[in-house]
Amino acid sequence: MKKVLLVNGSPHKEGCVYKALSEVASSLVKNGIETQIYHIGVQPVRGCIACGKCSELKKCVFDDDVCNELLELMQKADGIVIGSPVYFGGPNGALCALLDRAFFADNGRLNNKPGAAVVSCRRGGASAAFDRLNKYFTITQMPIVSSQYWNSVHGLKPDDVKWDLEGLQTMRTLGKNMAWMLNSINKANLEKPVKEKMTPTNFIR
Repeated sequence: MKKVLLVNGSPHKEGCVYKALSEVASSLVKNGIETQIYHIGVQPVRGCIACGKCSELKKCVFDDDVCNELLELMQKADGIVIGSPVYFGGPNGALCALLDRAFFADNGRLNNKPGAAVVSCRRGGASAAFDRLNKYFTITQMPIVSSQYWNSVHGLKPDDVKWDLEGLQTMRTLGKNMAWMLNSINKANLEKPVKEKMTPTNFIR
């Protein structure tokens, strides 16, 4: 059975982001996909120091927070959904610090896995936060799963989110589309695209 990892990037384990991810997860399960919701927690996390050791270790050199655990779970999953609250028009800083390190240390093992972002805001900033999270997928050659609208819900508290009927429907549609993509990939059983060797080009010489 295919499995999707849903990352709860909020400090609140069962807050608005959890409510949104749970709606996605229930839709995935109804469509035959196993799910796991992973909470990043509230312990301090490090930012990337650009040491480059991850290219040698195949993981982040720092092993004193949840980064490497998160990376391992993402690599084992068949699809990934990353959820975040909106802070000042962007995703949670702790989440971004973890994703910066995890995606940089991945070394291509997440390539071609379907990914999707989910954001929760009280009122505004959802589109900017949504855009930031999607960049992790596009630079990693991960196909982005879409829904019927941008993947956001609105509410200050989890009970508020239940009144965002369109937002919750968007979450369910996302789950259906993720399941469809995973099942289509599995049924097609095609080889992954052949990767060209990276040709990094600096703009200042």
